[in-house]
Amino acid sequence: MKRLALKIDVDTYRGTQRGVPALVELLSRRQAGASFLFSLGPDNTGRAIRRAFRPGFMQKVRRTSVLEHYGLLTLMYGVLLPGPNIGRRCASTLRAVRDAGFEVGVHCWDHVRWQDGVSGADNAWVETEMTRAVERFTQIFGEAPRLHGAAGWQMNRHALRLTQRLGYAISSDGRGTHPFLPVIDGELIACPQLPTTLPTLDELIGVDGITADTVADHLLSLTESASGDQVFTLHAELEGMRLLPQFERLLDGWQAQGFSFVSMADLAASLDLKRLPHHEVRFEEIPGRSGKLFVQGPAFPA
Repeated sequence: MKRLALKIDVDTYRGTQRGVPALVELLSRRQAGASFLFSLGPDNTGRAIRRAFRPGFMQKVRRTSVLEHYGLLTLMYGVLLPGPNIGRRCASTLRAVRDAGFEVGVHCWDHVRWQDGVSGADNAWVETEMTRAVERFTQIFGEAPRLHGAAGWQMNRHALRLTQRLGYAISSDGRGTHPFLPVIDGELIACPQLPTTLPTLDELIGVDGITADTVADHLLSLTESASGDQVFTLHAELEGMRLLPQFERLLDGWQAQGFSFVSMADLAASLDLKRLPHHEVRFEEIPGRSGKLFVQGPAFPA
């Protein structure tokens, strides 16, 4: 049976409060495995307005109805209202995800700060952000995290190095086609990457006539003949809320296509992680998303 890992990014306080429980209920009912990656510090979503001058950002805002999906209150956090500390306020919700049998991991400390700042950050900045997230995760769950998935698929050389130093067993920080060991500036990073292989719903809606009503069928057409394991990233703020019916339609379709739904850890368990191919790291734009993302590059000689 083909496997599809469901990677759930939780970006905001609202998504943690409302989207996460809805997804836990749906996935539990479907007996589907999944991995939840949490933002653990302040929700400063409102500060994302600084991206207004980034190429493609406002176009994405118009396509995906940001106000509709995130709500006015969330868009005020960090600007007109103090950003609520997600890990402090929602610790019981996060533990309930683990207690329901799902894998849990780290997305980031401050989602907007990471997504907007990490590309040009030095090691001290990166280490502060990543260490804060690890410490809060450990406080909540009583053990260190084993899975990392970067906010906005944004990384740099220091962050990749820290995934191995902080003890992560696997990471899903970028976009690509299959599991690999990353090589950046000629340096091999020992922490395996299991990249997102499929486009996200918010990258597809509003492009080439695709609507919220047709996006599930479009994505299913892409996976109909797909070979090998796949990783799909969804968001608690989208597929856990207004796009929940579309996500359930995807689950039905993928099940009909022969996929089983697994966590990232389940996917990794069947791999010989020490023998994964080595691939260069690149930072490139991808369709439907603004800015440059961490992307799996060409094979690098072992």
